[in-house]
Amino acid sequence: MKMISKRATGALALAATAALVLSSCSSGGSSDGDSGEEASGGDGLKIATLLPHTGSLGFLMPPVQAGIAQALEEINAAGGVLGQPVEIVVDANEGDGSDITVVEKGADEVIASGASFVLGAMSSSRTMHVVDKITGEGILMGSPSNTATQLSGISPNYFRTAPPDSVQGSALANQILADGKSSIAYLTFNDDYGTGLRDTIQSVTEAGGATTVYGGKGEGNEFPVDQGTFSAEVSAAVASGADAVVVVTFDQINALLPEMLIQGIDPANVYLVDGNANSFADVVDLGSVTGMQGSIPGAQANDAFKKQLEGIYEVEFSGTLESFTYGPEAYDLVNIVALAAQKAGATDSASIQAELAAVTGANGGEECNTFADCKALLDDGGDIRYVGMSGTGPLNSDNDPSTAWIGIYKYDDTNTPQFVSAVEGEV
Repeated sequence: MKMISKRATGALALAATAALVLSSCSSGGSSDGDSGEEASGGDGLKIATLLPHTGSLGFLMPPVQAGIAQALEEINAAGGVLGQPVEIVVDANEGDGSDITVVEKGADEVIASGASFVLGAMSSSRTMHVVDKITGEGILMGSPSNTATQLSGISPNYFRTAPPDSVQGSALANQILADGKSSIAYLTFNDDYGTGLRDTIQSVTEAGGATTVYGGKGEGNEFPVDQGTFSAEVSAAVASGADAVVVVTFDQINALLPEMLIQGIDPANVYLVDGNANSFADVVDLGSVTGMQGSIPGAQANDAFKKQLEGIYEVEFSGTLESFTYGPEAYDLVNIVALAAQKAGATDSASIQAELAAVTGANGGEECNTFADCKALLDDGGDIRYVGMSGTGPLNSDNDPSTAWIGIYKYDDTNTPQFVSAVEGEV
């Protein structure tokens, strides 16, 4: 499967990104607008990544890698931060919930790296396991994909560019209700992300008059994250008579989906979420999931940005990018941190953290969309509102995006999710 080959590229991420940084530095140099302070040097901005090189979330890593690489290329081409290139100093593995020691080791690696900013983890549950350890060292931490509501305001040194599950859950629940569904079964793994998102969807659909007939909160039907076969769970969902089946998992969907089709579940009655709404071209027969729907946080990436991500992923990771999920959010994370450091005039975690909300527009400012344009405004002494590719609003008091877009996607006959519409929600 293509998913496996993409995971294999993860081991190359550090070397590829380091090469990218060096190349961009040598070609970009210092911008004409550098101040004397910038030209004089100081510590450059160092970033560590904590991403799922192994485990059930690995299929979502390629677009995040592409988003990071694209941001670095643009930042360093614009002269870097305070006149110096941004550097990726370590690329650690977060693994998955089947072996929590992997993310613990990864946390130790990013702490020891000397980085001012840790990008990751991607999984909410892994972040919750190590966020106190990392931020307790005074290190800034941010995720492009954490959606667990429990992470809102968990630390002044933690922020994210993905909205909490309350926004995605509400959007998908309202889509289910709009489709006329009235009885719902949930297939959910026993993970903070899974149960939290399921709970939100259940709450909103029940408030709208629907009934939960299997897998709801408190029933104890969640399955372990490392479970590989799902005949019994799917049979129970079928027996419940549900007219909608909501699947909240990561790549467990690759075993669940074939079983659902075997047992006769109509894909038009199946709803996925951001953790599993990927392409199934290599999983089940083409055309067998037409009409299935899913929700993915983030604005629909424009065609030009998609081409940039595809191009940089092919060059830096020797692969084909098949999804853009959380690529824009990763791109924005790097840009926000870089701009905060530029505004602060320093690259330590505390200085960056103090300017995060400001560069996203919490205090107003002139809108800008790229590092180069925003940097020019900062160099002129102006206030900025960075509005990036994910389309989120300024960071709020909990370090969450204050507004966010949730996309609704429908699968076509190539087993690929196609954008249908987007709903903006307040956090």
